[in-house]
Amino acid sequence: MSQHEDQEEIVLSEVLPIMPLRNTVVFPHQVVPLAVGREKSLNLLKYLDEENKIIGLVSQKDGSLEEPAEEDLYEWGTAAMILKKFRMPDGSEQLIVQGMYRIKVLSYNKNEPHFEATVLPVQEVFEESVEVEALVNNLKMLFQKIVDLSPYLTSEHRVMVLNTDDPSKLVDIIASQINFSVSEKQEILETADVVKRLEKVHYLLNKEMQVLELGSKIQSEVQGELNKTQRQYYLREQLKAIKKELGEYEDESTEIEDLRERLAKIKMPKEVFKVAEKELNRLARMSPMASEYTVSRTYIDWLLDMPWNKKTRDRLNVKAAEKILDDDHYGLEKVKKRILEYLAVRQLKSDMKGPILCFVGPPGVGKTSLGRSIARALGRKFSRMSLGGVRDEAEIRGHRRTYVGALPGRIIQEIKKLGSSNPLIMLDEIDKLGMDFRGDPSSALLEVLDPEQNFSFTDHYLEVPFDLSKVMFIATANVQDTIPPPLRDRMEIIEINGYTEEEKLRIAERYLLPKQLEAHGLSQSTLHFSQKAIRKIIHSYTREAGVRNLERELATVIRGVAREVVEGRTTPKNITPASLQRYLGPERFFSEIAERTSRPGVATGLAWTPVGGDILFIETSKMAGKGSLSLTGKLGDVMKESASAALSYLRSNSKAYDLEEGFYEKYDVHIHVPAGAIPKDGPSAGITMFTALYSLFTGKCVKDNLAMTGEITLRGMVLPVGGIKEKVLAAKRAGIRQVILPEKNRKDLEEIPKQNIKGLDFHFVNEVDEVIKLAIKSG
Repeated sequence: MSQHEDQEEIVLSEVLPIMPLRNTVVFPHQVVPLAVGREKSLNLLKYLDEENKIIGLVSQKDGSLEEPAEEDLYEWGTAAMILKKFRMPDGSEQLIVQGMYRIKVLSYNKNEPHFEATVLPVQEVFEESVEVEALVNNLKMLFQKIVDLSPYLTSEHRVMVLNTDDPSKLVDIIASQINFSVSEKQEILETADVVKRLEKVHYLLNKEMQVLELGSKIQSEVQGELNKTQRQYYLREQLKAIKKELGEYEDESTEIEDLRERLAKIKMPKEVFKVAEKELNRLARMSPMASEYTVSRTYIDWLLDMPWNKKTRDRLNVKAAEKILDDDHYGLEKVKKRILEYLAVRQLKSDMKGPILCFVGPPGVGKTSLGRSIARALGRKFSRMSLGGVRDEAEIRGHRRTYVGALPGRIIQEIKKLGSSNPLIMLDEIDKLGMDFRGDPSSALLEVLDPEQNFSFTDHYLEVPFDLSKVMFIATANVQDTIPPPLRDRMEIIEINGYTEEEKLRIAERYLLPKQLEAHGLSQSTLHFSQKAIRKIIHSYTREAGVRNLERELATVIRGVAREVVEGRTTPKNITPASLQRYLGPERFFSEIAERTSRPGVATGLAWTPVGGDILFIETSKMAGKGSLSLTGKLGDVMKESASAALSYLRSNSKAYDLEEGFYEKYDVHIHVPAGAIPKDGPSAGITMFTALYSLFTGKCVKDNLAMTGEITLRGMVLPVGGIKEKVLAAKRAGIRQVILPEKNRKDLEEIPKQNIKGLDFHFVNEVDEVIKLAIKSG
């Protein structure tokens, strides 16, 4: 709480002599000269003694009244102290008074020979807040600008305002210095709430600023504009007469003048206005039959149709935006947190540049639909641009006007179509941009997606800068690797990982089922899915990181029921796991881990793929031979090297593992990774390959409920790998119960919500010897 110290020191009187003021309002803290000539006011000064110099100053409602009555005075005034008094030769008095504090007149005790009233001093108490600080700073900034434009304010006024930090004192000083009307000043005086007073003066200062700027502009332009307009009128009339003689005259008022009117009404940057005006004058001199007429006219239309200063107002209510995002999407906490942080900062800083985000994740996790939800939460207009397969740089930057059928790039086209300079534009599939002889679109996007450059983005067609810094760009991609590094560096990458079975169940119940039931003309009273049925669809009929195929399978069941409803063959239906085969056919996916690992030489690994994690079987076989190693399954170089390292470590430590010395010389070893048509690479299958080889040569089976990932070294160390979250979620989906991870990947589990890994036991290892103890069945 903040209270004025000077106010606390004043001895407040209940009864004060009142002096009416004409066309003047005195504020607390203001020192002002007053000329006293009326009889009642002179009587008041005679009544005052040397010690009692405090009087009440109250303004008249009508300044023309010579002898005001009590009802002609305002209820609010200022208690003031007389600092000095001078007698003038004509019998009048000259006073210098200082305002002290606000008073409210409760009742008048007498009005002869002067006014006297019972008054209530007004206490000013306010909360210090960010809002008050912002208003104070804005008031100081506006006052400085007004000082520069105003003839009646000096640099001393500026210094006085800048050196005042108390909000109440500051707002009173400013109100006393600016030429507001008496009614406006009285309204400010009567506002006891300091915050409301700050807002009121802020509004009036803005109004005064506009008046001063307009007056200055009019004064400087009026004379030159008159001469220019008169000269243009004569020249146009002469041009019309010449064209009439040549038989080329057509009344341009129907077209050119309309364009001129549109240009005059549009607020656009000065450099753009000059270009548009120059092109319009060129069009006016051009014959409508000329080949360039249509080109020039189309260009002018584009300049006039662009939303140079039109923008939507952001919905900055963080709670409301959070509700919209939660209603539209389940989970995705990292993305929602980033958007709400942006809204919070926008509340504090209105001129913040639009963020440039890139959602990276497997297909079907809701990246594109999330962009639409964000636009709805912000209250912005939304546009989606698919960049998959785009190979022409002109798609981004536009064509030069010299080409036939030239048009601006798709960025400018979308902004014109939306009619807003701050929309949300979604750049879908940015990782699938191409390039050929027509240029590299990803290089053209470098300027678009750079917050330090895009405030002056220049399209080849418009050839004038357009500010893209207020546009919010959101890109989507399945993988980061194919995004060019300079482009990736300009975006804030937000990874969206695959969903767990529990998350898919919630998404199906909240979003997918209601959507599909409505799309197929059914209701939940007609058709109900049990949770067990949805779970079975998830793990037996789909295998994906997202929910796109899950939605398709649900739609297939709903269509089957819809047909039965139309044919009159069904009553309200309850879908159970047993009834799924009737609509979806036999199960497509089933757990084969126990079957695969029932023999020695097979181990289960975990792999990362662009569409989420997956389990990977490493199969090994030995046959009589000379110690050669063959690898199959479309493996990359790094994976082949991991296999060689695993075999080398096993050979070098054969005694430690009770293997026959020279065991490898009698056999050829074959390592195969099934799903042979799918390319595979990376070092993370190193310990899985080692475990499979150990199992092969010892004849001991690997546990069937266990999977592992980690890179192996020639010294038997287990190194950390990437994609832990996706791999762990894949293990959970596949029914794995135990997971072996490198010790240095322990921190990566913190990113995974606890409920998503419930039921999994994690073992962290530093060396492959620990892996053998954990992975091999005993006995």
